[in-house]
Amino acid sequence: MTVTVIGAGLAGVEAAYVLARLGIKVRLHEMKPVKYSPAHTHSGFAELVCSNSLKADRLSTAGGLLKAEMRILGSLTLEVAALTKVPAGGALAVDRVAFSNEITRRLKAEPNIEVVTGEVIEFPENNAVIATGPLTSDSFAESIKRECGGFLSFYDAAAPIVTADSINTEKAFMAVRYGKGEPDYINCPFTQEEYDVFYNALITAETAPLHEFDSLDTDSAVSPNYYEGCMPAEALAKRGYDSLRFACMKPVGLTEPKTGKRPYAAIQLRKENASGTMYNIVGFQTNLKFGEQKRVFSLIPGLENAEFVRYGVMHRNTFIDSPRLLDNNFMQRSNSNIFFAGQITGVEGYMESAASGIIAGAALANTLHGTPPLTLPITTMTGALANYISDKTVINFQPMGANMGLLPPLDDIVKGKQERYQQLAERAIRDLKDCAERARVKK
Repeated sequence: MTVTVIGAGLAGVEAAYVLARLGIKVRLHEMKPVKYSPAHTHSGFAELVCSNSLKADRLSTAGGLLKAEMRILGSLTLEVAALTKVPAGGALAVDRVAFSNEITRRLKAEPNIEVVTGEVIEFPENNAVIATGPLTSDSFAESIKRECGGFLSFYDAAAPIVTADSINTEKAFMAVRYGKGEPDYINCPFTQEEYDVFYNALITAETAPLHEFDSLDTDSAVSPNYYEGCMPAEALAKRGYDSLRFACMKPVGLTEPKTGKRPYAAIQLRKENASGTMYNIVGFQTNLKFGEQKRVFSLIPGLENAEFVRYGVMHRNTFIDSPRLLDNNFMQRSNSNIFFAGQITGVEGYMESAASGIIAGAALANTLHGTPPLTLPITTMTGALANYISDKTVINFQPMGANMGLLPPLDDIVKGKQERYQQLAERAIRDLKDCAERARVKK
């Protein structure tokens, strides 16, 4: 028997990998390079669009806990991330091209996986994982809409990338917040006067139209529904003068070497590739027109003569109303042989998407082997995310990333946040290890 996995993003490759390791033949459909979405440019699988960061790797953080769980479950993407990582302080960041190329190589070499290129248009009848992502093609999105009774959408954005040798190191300096870890970030410090100029330029700059690839949701081009976790910098700035200084431009934990003082505001740059020839502007997702990006971001101290190798872009992200459509194994309630995975389900984030692919792939494998899918404990971050997207009591469904608020409280009260998070993480790992063998995804 051959199953279908549609989409070779993070979720799709994890689902295909799990199924293949469990002895099931997989036909993996990917529309690239025949057709590209508005945000994708690389022909390889698991392309990272918005950022090259997979977020925090420390166990006592939500992102770190999720990754620890995924490693227990045998995650392909994290195995490759370890081989292609670039310095990023306490975060796990990768060389995007090397990461994608290695995952592509491994899946194409897997004997149980057949790769089929080209766009899928029709909704599959059975034995499939749909992992087409938040930029599902219009034709296939219409098929999902007919099958599932509609879907939701929001807008997402990517940050610009500049060359390392065009950064003015006379103004910018290497550091990590609070001196924790290696100084892997380039920091661009602002005085209050410089911040005033930059802020006013940002909120008055001209944005690009959104309707060019929004044929399924034209109203949002007029009044975009932004996802809070990837808010365009200009939209965030319009919420108030200090909004950026409490978000992507927060200066806390930084000391400017020349003054010995904390800057009024700061922008951080993070390595985009292993060789360190490119850096992305952390947190500065944007929908400004390209010419405006050059003008406004050149006002950042240290980027006066920056060479932009990629400007920021914005795209519509689509997701289904999962609480009404899916169970906590990402299975379609109306069809036990159809599973969804990735951001199209409303999990938000690279690793969250990959984790959902592991769950969906393992659940489909169990179904085909005649055993009921195993629900992961809600005390784990992976299980809690699956529970959130399938919770029928959630009415105004919005994408959700990993966060400690998803986990049930500890039996005993722990006052300190870091100690509480550490204990929540340790409980999650214990509970996951107890059921890992039954989950059938452990190496």
